Amino acid sequence: MTLTEGEIGLRPIKARDQGAWREVSIRNREWLRRWEATVPPPPPGRLAGPRPTFRQMVRYLRSEASAGRMLPFVVTYRDRLVGQLTVGGITWGSMCSANIGYWIDEAVAGRGIMPTAVALATDHCFSVLGLHRVEVCIRPENIPSRRVVEKLGFREEGLRPRYLHIDGDWRDHLVYALTAEEVPDGILGRWRAGRADHTP
Repeated sequence: MTLTEGEIGLRPIKARDQGAWREVSIRNREWLRRWEATVPPPPPGRLAGPRPTFRQMVRYLRSEASAGRMLPFVVTYRDRLVGQLTVGGITWGSMCSANIGYWIDEAVAGRGIMPTAVALATDHCFSVLGLHRVEVCIRPENIPSRRVVEKLGFREEGLRPRYLHIDGDWRDHLVYALTAEEVPDGILGRWRAGRADHTP
């Protein structure tokens, strides 16, 4: 499915996105390096596996989507790929939760694109999928990413020490979360209204 709000969109990642995805990723390598997940070194005596190709990554993401465990999106702005957003860790049963991770092209950061994308994805999780809770885990030093979720009203719940392997080491992360009961009318409308209030 495709989710849109004005010039901002979320759509499933595809193999044919390889050229645009690589261009944006390479151009933003230094901008993203401090926040990108890395694979920890293998145990002594074991060799590290090969890094997956773009097509292998897309196949894995789409397989997880087919199994109902993930929603892998690219973020578009004016019909151009500018980032990625993944709803992952989708868990059903008594938990009904998921987490959201994202990155964006530095060239368009600060324009409200990523808060809009996160709002679209979160509302979809609550109103269409029927999930109960959405989490976003962010390194404490990543102030721009924290602002994204704070603008949307996600609650800060605390610190998870050495939670994810990022930029070559295990890093602490702050947990932000929302439950469906906290936003019965969704967060996109609230975000839209808040932006209108701050328009000169």
